[in-house]
Amino acid sequence: MKRRSSPYLAPATIARARALRREMTPAERALWSGLRTVLADARFRCQVPFGPYYADFASHRCRLIVEVDGSQHGEALGYDAARTHFLEGEGYRVLRYWNNEILKDLDAVLTAIAANLPSPLVGEGGPKGRMGGARRSRARSAGPHPHPSPPHKGEGGNDNLRLESD
Repeated sequence: MKRRSSPYLAPATIARARALRREMTPAERALWSGLRTVLADARFRCQVPFGPYYADFASHRCRLIVEVDGSQHGEALGYDAARTHFLEGEGYRVLRYWNNEILKDLDAVLTAIAANLPSPLVGEGGPKGRMGGARRSRARSAGPHPHPSPPHKGEGGNDNLRLESD
């Protein structure tokens, strides 16, 4: 079976993201399961490459990144700050949770993440969304406009057509 690849990402970046997905911690696995079931409409992806970094969970639709931090992150505060600054510069909001928070009370973590999702989700728009009216108007239109207007100057016909000969 041929694996999907991206013309925008280096093969090493894709391989690293796949390895990170295979080697998820128990807290990451629990959160991933919750995100897929409870917050399915947000369409989170796991181990998403962003520049030189990999986001644990990212929803492009909601412009939200969820990071799961273990004990090693207590020592790497400068690295995490630079990473958060980069991701926020890309237009994403970053939420961080400790492994023990996720393992002890997953429901509270999912509730907090859900509270940070835009409503309605970005791109959906709801009934008055950006494309909602256009879709409805195309669906209603069963044929040509009932009152066609004559073409305006320059839109059709040959009223301005002039041939020059040498």
